[in-house]
Amino acid sequence: MIKKGTKAYSILYNKCPQCQEGDFMKERNLLKLLNAFDMHEHCSACKLKYMIEPSFFYGAMYMNYALTVGIGIVVLLITTLLLGLTLLESIAPIVLVLILTIPLSIRLSRIAWINLFVHYDPGAANAPESD
Repeated sequence: MIKKGTKAYSILYNKCPQCQEGDFMKERNLLKLLNAFDMHEHCSACKLKYMIEPSFFYGAMYMNYALTVGIGIVVLLITTLLLGLTLLESIAPIVLVLILTIPLSIRLSRIAWINLFVHYDPGAANAPESD
């Protein structure tokens, strides 16, 4: 069980990295592709601004790249070692799995990226607003 207060909790449960109360993405369902990548501008609980600076989430592309490479390697190992396919025959399953995991990998990379810079504060949701 993943406990509140950890980075993994924020990433896996789509929660604000600072208070872990408010949702990070607007749409919880990955299958609603038209809205799957829409993020809230601020946390509903602690008012953390998610776009810390202009173009902040460009760095998430690097995390997405690493995640995609990892998924590709896992599928390659499964198809070659367990299913006995050749390297050339493994290309189609790899591409199919990578296409199907696009919504998941983009969302995970964005929330993982912001979790590198914002740390959990248990009192953030209860703090009074300041201007």
